[in-house]
Amino acid sequence: MEIVRVRTERGASYGRVDRASGTVHLLKGETFVEIVRDLHEGVAAESGQLVLFEEELLLAPAEPGKIIVIGRNYGGRAEEAGRLVVHLKPPTAVIGPNDPVVLPRISRDTRFEGELAVVIGRVCRDIAPEQADGAVFGYTCANDVTAWDVGSDGGQWTTAKGFDSFCPLGPSITTDLDPLHAEITTRVNGEVRQSGSTAGLVRSVHQLVADLSALMTLLPGDVLLTGTPEGSAALHDGDVVEVGIAGVGVLRNPVSG
Repeated sequence: MEIVRVRTERGASYGRVDRASGTVHLLKGETFVEIVRDLHEGVAAESGQLVLFEEELLLAPAEPGKIIVIGRNYGGRAEEAGRLVVHLKPPTAVIGPNDPVVLPRISRDTRFEGELAVVIGRVCRDIAPEQADGAVFGYTCANDVTAWDVGSDGGQWTTAKGFDSFCPLGPSITTDLDPLHAEITTRVNGEVRQSGSTAGLVRSVHQLVADLSALMTLLPGDVLLTGTPEGSAALHDGDVVEVGIAGVGVLRNPVSG
């Protein structure tokens, strides 16, 4: 199943994508929690209204209460493989497909980081890895934009990752992805800059969900960024960044500033 959040005449709405017909079946629920509840309980979740699937109508598919960022989670980057490195982004960092990433004036080294994002579907606290699959609603693409010069100055990585527009998400949430073997490719101006697979994660998606649930309660809609492959580099005004994950889609954002 592929879930999107789109602009409609009545405001932002969630919907189920029907690729065969090129339409979006709008869902009844107004909040992410309502959408997940209806889909999990098997009730009639669709409103009966349809809109055409148009990329320019897409919004960020999740509205997270918190965004949890995992650092150093790929083999080539894991300097301390036994240590869980956690940062946070505020909800105000979230933007959707085609929205601009705005470079802050105080940074001269703001970098892209293409990642698989996990969208939590149920309240979970201190769960085991084998229970994690039931706690996950689905997966989407993310760009963990980071002002590296801000973060490296005193280790302020939450500050470095928290600027407005620093968490592009999209284009949709898919519920049918194998998170253990997801191929990630990041392109800047059409050139491949990152290429990797979640098979290379130091901590798997299920292990991450379990480990984080031991530290804090995870709520429906929360987003977990699982780490980035090697190749992150600075962005410049006029760049276009594309984070693609096989089975999910391509998240495209221009860069301004």
